[in-house]
Amino acid sequence: MSTSVIDSKLNKEAFKLAGIEMKFFIPMTIVVVGAMYMGALPKGMLGAFPLLMIMGAILNEIGNRTPIVKDYFGGGPIVAIFGAAAFISYGVIPESTAAIITSFMKGEGFLNFYIAALITGSILGMSRDLLIKASLRYLPVIVGGVACAILLTGVMGSVLGYGFTQAVFYIAVPIMGGGMGAGAVPLAQIFGDAMQKDPAELLSLMVPAVALGNAVAIVMGGLLNKLGKKRSELSGEGKLLKGAEVEVETEEEFIPLTAEVLGKGLLFATSFFIFGSVLAKFIALHPYALMILSVAAAKALGVIPREYEQCAAQWFGFIMKNFTPALLVGIGVAYTSLDAVISAFTPTYLILILTTLIGAVVGCAVVGHLFGFYAIEGAITAGLCMANMGGTGDVAVLSAANRMSLMPFAQISSRIGGAFMLILTTFLIRVFL
Repeated sequence: MSTSVIDSKLNKEAFKLAGIEMKFFIPMTIVVVGAMYMGALPKGMLGAFPLLMIMGAILNEIGNRTPIVKDYFGGGPIVAIFGAAAFISYGVIPESTAAIITSFMKGEGFLNFYIAALITGSILGMSRDLLIKASLRYLPVIVGGVACAILLTGVMGSVLGYGFTQAVFYIAVPIMGGGMGAGAVPLAQIFGDAMQKDPAELLSLMVPAVALGNAVAIVMGGLLNKLGKKRSELSGEGKLLKGAEVEVETEEEFIPLTAEVLGKGLLFATSFFIFGSVLAKFIALHPYALMILSVAAAKALGVIPREYEQCAAQWFGFIMKNFTPALLVGIGVAYTSLDAVISAFTPTYLILILTTLIGAVVGCAVVGHLFGFYAIEGAITAGLCMANMGGTGDVAVLSAANRMSLMPFAQISSRIGGAFMLILTTFLIRVFL
């Protein structure tokens, strides 16, 4: 065997973080972390980006390898957020560095930059036919689950003395919001603007609910699978619609990833974000909600050539792959108070989280039955996949439920359902506040 072949195999087996071999990653980490403690870390994105990416890669890897945490609590994303928050609470990260990261996340708009790519790319990247079909038949089931979860949690919150509004806004809505990046984070921004409160304070209340909601959703997926085996009339054994085969559209092959494609996607994403901000000057809705509506309308009407839609989707894929762990560390530093998180863990809080998941399951099962869906499959896809932590949560829930064939519908819940929650929240705020 030639030396080049042996070297090639060794390179493939080399352990990597952020896609980089340790012989390069470790020296870069030493330089960046050393600069942080020496007070030599540059301000702005030049200092924040490498530090967040390095910390994110390390904490994400730890979370994805930690038993129980990786299977039930979201793995890497949870460790990235809480690990970074702990670093701040215990003084591991100097105050000067925390200020640089906080400014990058808030003042310099990294969070909005990520959300713009997320919303534009995830919606434009979907099949137009699937989006329209989902709106006509699948979305009412999601709405039924969300309504039941919110109402039941609010009533339970009143009974337990937690408060109807507080239970809805801080527990039910974040859990049903589609995870961290697409759910809790923008929700905290929306709530903060409406309540004149610091989004960091609100996010500290939401993060535990999202994490525990994800764990409960996975467990419930397994329990619903067992229920389906005992009550066969409730289960389609992986088939969603009664009397018909599940119609699943295969994902089309995206255009090749090039620097020009990413540039086009960046421009579409940021332009849609600005358009939402402009509309907010005339319409009393949050810019995120207006951005979602405008992207969905453009997609449904087919006004954007498929080439450009794919550019936006490729840009989102690039951002999600490379910057998600970094974003989560930034959330932990700039938006998460560990003291507030710890104080939130009370018996009442845990009961309300469980109530939210039960409400989602019951609501989707009942409404799904009315729309011709099997109760078990409707509850899993439109209910539990709304309450988990996005893509990784979808995989975990469907694996536990032994229904991986329903992934396209789970993705609708995570993508469109999460966007729907942001829009719904703006209306709930006007009703209750």
